[in-house]
Amino acid sequence: MPTLTTSNNIRRWRIPAVLAVTVFVNYLDRNNLALAIPRLAQEFGWSDRDVGAKGELLLGAFFLAYALSNMLLSPIAEQFGPKRSVMVSIGAFSVVTLLSAALGSSFTALLVLRLLLGLGEGVHIPMLSAITSRWFLPGARSRANALWGSGILLSTAIAPLIVVPLIQLWGWRPTFAVLGVGGMLLSIPLVYVLVPDDQPRDRRQMDGTRARTPLNRYRRNPRFWLAVVGGSLNAFCAFGLLNWLPVYFNRAKGIDFAQLGWPLALVFAAGIVGIALMAYLGDRLQRRTQLAGVGFLLAGGMVYLACTTSRIELLVLFFAIAVFCQSAYGAQEYAIIQHLLPADRIGTGTGLYNGLAVLLGGVGGSLIPGSIVAATGSFDAGMLSLVVGAWLAAAVMFVLSRLIQY
Repeated sequence: MPTLTTSNNIRRWRIPAVLAVTVFVNYLDRNNLALAIPRLAQEFGWSDRDVGAKGELLLGAFFLAYALSNMLLSPIAEQFGPKRSVMVSIGAFSVVTLLSAALGSSFTALLVLRLLLGLGEGVHIPMLSAITSRWFLPGARSRANALWGSGILLSTAIAPLIVVPLIQLWGWRPTFAVLGVGGMLLSIPLVYVLVPDDQPRDRRQMDGTRARTPLNRYRRNPRFWLAVVGGSLNAFCAFGLLNWLPVYFNRAKGIDFAQLGWPLALVFAAGIVGIALMAYLGDRLQRRTQLAGVGFLLAGGMVYLACTTSRIELLVLFFAIAVFCQSAYGAQEYAIIQHLLPADRIGTGTGLYNGLAVLLGGVGGSLIPGSIVAATGSFDAGMLSLVVGAWLAAAVMFVLSRLIQY
């Protein structure tokens, strides 16, 4: 059996690489609706205010179900087994994506399907955190978590280049069907073959020598709850950007739908570079919370500058720098949470953290910008709410950096 300290490194590092593929598929299925909203608006005859009002419900419904699934199902999934739970989750959200193509003929049907999609995806990320904590020591966890986390940014960068042309060519329903089937056929075999069911021998022996941690012990840790606040603000900014940037580019800045692919790809590609650099710095400097705070501070400033320009080149540049800077938190996020959790509660604790962050921040990132757009008719006003969220997140990270040296 491999160990944490001397085992085959190739086998160990291929685990987060495979998990990155599953995250890539996860986010394609999650974000396809945000990319399709401009076409849905045309098909259903929605005005800008309708896009804000109905879009916020469709996007928010996913995050509500996703958050509840994280919190309620992660303890069950951790007992069932992280690897098996990951495969079940992939199957569930892939099937729902496929059904969206067949059944998504009305706003109500799409709303129900988004709820089901959130339910299916809920335990995926917590179980990836549990798997990573088993196979990597704390000093390498920023890089390990960032490796599978890079699937998020890679998906958001490539999705416009894949999904937008396919929607243009086939329509959004056939595109959703291809994504559902293709993602399932790719991800599940990779996890089954290449992700071990066991854990390193020295970690298993270490876990076997300690009593299980009382379920509520980490819930009494104020540092954990401060991290939840920071994660919620990050989710507000991240999902607000993911969900509303395609519509913002199209409706507020006049970029034609057919031309959305490259501007969006360039913006999110900056995050891939950022997460690689910030993960290295996090493990090297052991100053993860401070890096995250600086990143949020700069990201908020870049979004503000983007909202004040009408030049497309500057618009893309400012948003790209913002995503690069915010990736400082994305690279450290789950390493910080794993540091605050007992070893035998990583999956359950990550589910609670992730669920609350998405419930408060993800739903907020969908509803608040959309509500502002619906009330004012201004997409710029909705986007500026993310500036406030980023600067509040920076303040939280700087406070947390005083409480934990990690």
